[in-house]
Amino acid sequence: MKCCVPIRKINVSSFTVPTDFPEADGTFWWDKTTLVLVEIGAGNDVGVGYTYGDEAVASLIHSSFTRLLEGKDALANNEIWTALIWKVRNLGRAGVCSMAISAVDSALWDLKAKLLGVPLAVLLGKCRDRVPIYGSGGFTTYSIRQLQKQLGGWAERGIRMVKMKIGTHPEEDPSRVRAAREAVGPEVQLFVDANGAYSRKQAFAMAERFAEFDVRWFEEPVSSDDLAGLRLLRDRAPAGMEIAAGEYGYDQYYFRHMLEAQAVDVLQADATRCEGITGFMRAGTLAQSFQIPFSAHTSPAIHCHPCCALTEVRHIEYFHDHERIERMIFDGVPKVIEGELAPDLSRPGLGLEVKRKDARKFAA
Repeated sequence: MKCCVPIRKINVSSFTVPTDFPEADGTFWWDKTTLVLVEIGAGNDVGVGYTYGDEAVASLIHSSFTRLLEGKDALANNEIWTALIWKVRNLGRAGVCSMAISAVDSALWDLKAKLLGVPLAVLLGKCRDRVPIYGSGGFTTYSIRQLQKQLGGWAERGIRMVKMKIGTHPEEDPSRVRAAREAVGPEVQLFVDANGAYSRKQAFAMAERFAEFDVRWFEEPVSSDDLAGLRLLRDRAPAGMEIAAGEYGYDQYYFRHMLEAQAVDVLQADATRCEGITGFMRAGTLAQSFQIPFSAHTSPAIHCHPCCALTEVRHIEYFHDHERIERMIFDGVPKVIEGELAPDLSRPGLGLEVKRKDARKFAA
């Protein structure tokens, strides 16, 4: 095999998929989701990567990254990742720039594994064949009946953890959490996610109420930018209730600051935001160095392989929107087996193949 395989083409496209029902959390409302797809070719293979964000991400990749990538060695992931970081220095690294880097970096890892003829989990150093998941949805736009049907359906499928959104109407949250507990029964772990909607005092009060229904995970009870507030909640939350945050981390420095502040019981990271699989693996190592459990935020098809290669990982968020979109756009998405996500180790790379005909109708 050649030690240098030059990149010969880069293709970027966007797909906007309507939700199957209007959705909201404590601080946001949406009725569609955009997936930005990056395909990078070298040798006889094409690597696939993506992020969820605005079409501005695709524009940035077109204008700033395409020429940089052409002719680069497809096997030199770290060299290219570093070059991308420097490229956005004057644009502002967080946000759109980090999401663009994420899509490109994931495509490069997929491409490298395909060139070497191995699954990405194997290339990264596989230490498990499956990763536990938690079903995630329960949007605040859902009626009680919808909420119970979705969460209860996951429990019936053998998924042992489920998460619901709270915070849009705080006065309704305790009754909604009670309904969720009734739907999933006593054996399934129940998580709640406020998306930073509560004040500190509201969050303290709600934590006590939610403990009555054995809520095990309280995500972003206050803004993830309020590290002192998260630390207060972590210290004072009822026993058995973990405080989680980190999904808005765009680089390793964000995660380090959160960990140094002792703000969370579980650190979350998202490879579609935190500068790709390279950034995600670095975040996992950081969490391990602080002896803090690590969890993947959404995008299950991207996270399955790297999570199989991390020695310390708690679970992957099986987010309703993303698992639905990934099944619509790609063949080869990982399958759920007894509440765990399992990559297809017979396929190289991430194992994903774009369903061109199906995807075309969502093209932006």
